Amino acid sequence: MDLVLVNPGGREAIYQELGTDLTAVEPPLWCRLLAGYARDRGHSVAILDSEAESWGPETVAKRVAELDPRLVCMVVFGHQPSASTQQMVGASAACAAIKRAAPAVPLLIVGGHVSALPARTLREESVDYACKGEGPVTVDRLLAALKADRASDLSTIPGLVWRDGDAVRVNPSAPLIQDLDADLHGNAWDLLPMEKYRAHNWQCFGDLNSRKPYASIYTSLGCPYKCHFCCINAPFEVNRYRMRNPDKVAAEIDRLHAAYGVKTIKIIDEMFVLNERHVLAICDRLIERDYDLNIWAYARVDTVKQHMLDRLRRAGVRWLALGIESGSKHVRDGALKSLKQDDIVGIVRAIQAADINVIGNFIFGLPDDNIDTMRETLGLAQGLNCEFANFYSAMAYPGSPLYATALAKGWPLPERWSGYSQHSYDCLPLPTESLSAAAVLKFRDEAFHEYFASPRYLEMVQRRFGRETRAHIEDMAGHRLRRKILEGREAAE
Repeated sequence: MDLVLVNPGGREAIYQELGTDLTAVEPPLWCRLLAGYARDRGHSVAILDSEAESWGPETVAKRVAELDPRLVCMVVFGHQPSASTQQMVGASAACAAIKRAAPAVPLLIVGGHVSALPARTLREESVDYACKGEGPVTVDRLLAALKADRASDLSTIPGLVWRDGDAVRVNPSAPLIQDLDADLHGNAWDLLPMEKYRAHNWQCFGDLNSRKPYASIYTSLGCPYKCHFCCINAPFEVNRYRMRNPDKVAAEIDRLHAAYGVKTIKIIDEMFVLNERHVLAICDRLIERDYDLNIWAYARVDTVKQHMLDRLRRAGVRWLALGIESGSKHVRDGALKSLKQDDIVGIVRAIQAADINVIGNFIFGLPDDNIDTMRETLGLAQGLNCEFANFYSAMAYPGSPLYATALAKGWPLPERWSGYSQHSYDCLPLPTESLSAAAVLKFRDEAFHEYFASPRYLEMVQRRFGRETRAHIEDMAGHRLRRKILEGREAAE
C-alpha cells in the first residue's frame, strides 16, 4: 500500500450530544480528491474514514499499522471551511496514536487549517510533514520521493513543510490545479463506506427516513469574495473560483444514483449559485434525468436571480443556504458583506415562492456588534421565518482576515482547537468592543432556542412538513449545550 488517507473523527468534542443523530455524516471530499489524483498517478490508495466508522484514535492507528503504507496522510479539511480548525481535535489525537503504533511510517497532514498555520502545525503535532496549499501535488511528489528513496531531497517538493534540523522549512506552494475534471475528479467512491453517510436532519424535513443514502459533491472550488470572517481560501492562497464541466457533474450524479441509489445530495461548493451559466447548465442536465433529487447548496442573496429559481427547483434543489449574517447594515458592511435589507427579504420570499426552502445563516458578535445590533439580527431571522436557521458566534478562524485582526488587537482566542467549534463545551467566540465573549455566546444560545420554540415557526413547519417534523424540531430544541464560559459567574452577564 502506497498511501492511506485518514478522515479524522472527534464528532463528540465538536458537537457534544448533537453529533449522535442530528448532524450529517458526509463523505470526505478532499480524501476523495487526493485519492483520485494519487491513483491516476499509479499509487495504491486506501481511505480510513474514522468519522463515518466511529473509530477512535487507537483503532485508526491499528488499521494504519496493519496496512503499513509508504505514507499516511491526515486530511483536515472538514465539510465546510470553518470546520477545518475544529477537526484538528480528532486529527491531533489520531496522529499521536499513529506515531505510537507505527512510528516508522511517514505521516503528512494537509488541510485548510494546516495551510493557514503550516509551521505551527508541524511544530505542535505528531507528524513528520505538513502541507501548505491544496495538497494533491505535494502528496504525489512526496510519495514519489519516498518510493525512490529520495526523502532527503525535500526542498524540491511543492508545498511541503518539513524539518531541517531544528528549523522548519515551508516550500512554495504548488500552483493551483486548473483542470478539475481531469485531475480532481474524486472518483474514489469505492474506497468509502457509502452505507454510513447520512444527511442533516433538516434536509429531510417531511421525510426523516430519507437521510440515507447520501452523498456530497462539488462543482467548483474557491470563492471570489473576501468576507472578513471566512477562511475558504486558506489552502488556495488566492481568491480564485474554478468550475467543473457540467457534463462531468451530471455524470458523477449518474454514478451515485446507479451504484448507491443516492437521491439526497449536498453540493459542497462554498458558493454554488454564483456563475449563472454554470449553475443553469447543471440544472438543465439534471432536469433531463428526472431523478427526483433532494439537493441543498450555498448561495448569496446578491447572486440568486429570480429567473433561475424555477430551473433550480426542477433540477432537485430543495434547499438554499443564504449567508445573511446580520440584521444591521453597519455590521454587515464592517464584515465586508454589504447587502440591502429589502434585497434580503425579497430574495428569501422569492426562493420560498419557488417551493425551495431557505436556511438563513446568522452571526452574532461580529466586530461592530452590540446588544442592539444582535437583537436586530435575531429580529430579522424571526421576521424571515426561514424553514431552518443556523446561528453562529463570530470566530477568528485561522486563515481568515478576522484571525489576523484578532492577533493584531490582542483579542483572546481559544486555547484548544475545539474552542473554535460553535457547539463545543469550550467554545470561545470573539468579544466585541462592547460585549464579552460570554455575552455573545449566551445571546447566541438563547436566540437558537427562542427561534426554534417560536409558535409562529413551529406552526409554519407543521403546515409545510407535517406534525412529525414539528415534534422532531421540538425534541431538537430540547437539547441544551453545556458551555464552560457560561458556567459560574460569567453566566450572569
